[in-house]
Amino acid sequence: MLQIRQAIIVEGKYDKIKLSSLVKAVIIPTHGFRIFKDAEMLALIRHYAETTGIIILTDSDRAGFRIRGYIRGAVPHGEVHNIYIPDIFGKEKRKEKPSAEGKLGVEGMEAAILREAFAKAGVLSEEVQNGEPITKTDLYLAGLNGTPNSTERRRALQQKLGLPSMLSSGALLEILNSMMTRAEFLELTETEVV
Repeated sequence: MLQIRQAIIVEGKYDKIKLSSLVKAVIIPTHGFRIFKDAEMLALIRHYAETTGIIILTDSDRAGFRIRGYIRGAVPHGEVHNIYIPDIFGKEKRKEKPSAEGKLGVEGMEAAILREAFAKAGVLSEEVQNGEPITKTDLYLAGLNGTPNSTERRRALQQKLGLPSMLSSGALLEILNSMMTRAEFLELTETEVV
C-alpha cells in the first residue's frame, strides 16, 4: 500500500473506494459537480492544500477536467499536484453502459495503472529533481506548442506516455517536469516526436 502525505481529491465515492485499496491517505470525494456549491468542502480542500498539500485525481473526460480546473482556480494558496489517468476506453463493471465519452474513470483503472500515475506525478517520494526545468520554449522547439501540427504531436506524445489526450500544453508541461528531467525530455522529443 502506498503512503501518500497529501490529501487526494477524487470525483466520487467509487473512486474513493478504489483508491482506499491502494493508498493510505486522506481521500476527499467532490461528489461530481456538487463541489461548485459546497463551500464547506472547498474550505476543507483549501485547508489541506495549505497544510499537507492536495492531489487532484479526476477522470480524463470533460467533466473531470472541469472539476479539476475549478479546484485549481479555487485554491489560490498551497501545494497542488495533478495526477492524470490515461484515456482507456471501456465500461466500469458496476455500470450498464459506458460513460458519455466512453472512457474509464478512476474507479475503472487497474491498480498498476493508478500506481504508475502516482509515480509519474512524482508524489511517491520527497526527492526533488535537480537541474533545469522543461520550459514552454522547449515545447515549442519540439513542435509541441504553437507550431503547425503541434496538437497532433502533443497528443501522440501524451498517448506514448499514457496521459489523457485532453491536456493543455500548460498541463502537459507541469506533468513532464514531474516525470522527467529536461535532458530526458530533449532526448525523447528528438527521437520520438520531431
